Amino acid sequence: MESLDSVIATLNNLGVGALDKIEADLRAVRAELERRELLDLVEKLDACHRALTRGELQEFRRLRETVVSRLGHIRVKTD
Repeated sequence: MESLDSVIATLNNLGVGALDKIEADLRAVRAELERRELLDLVEKLDACHRALTRGELQEFRRLRETVVSRLGHIRVKTD
C-alpha cells in the first residue's frame, strides 16, 4: 500500500466479502501500519481482528472506524 488513502479505503471496504479476504486485507493493513511505525494503531487493528474472529461485529466496526479516524488525522498532519 502506497498511501494512507489506500489504507483507509481498504479498511472502509472490510465489511464486504468472504472472511478469508477480510483477514487478508487486515494483515496487509497491519503490515503497512507496522512499516510506518504506527504501533498504537497496530494494537487497535489486532483488537479489531480479534473481535471479528469472535463474531463481535459491532465491536469490529467500532474498532475499524477508530483506526480509520486516526489515520485520517495522521494523513491531514502529513499533507
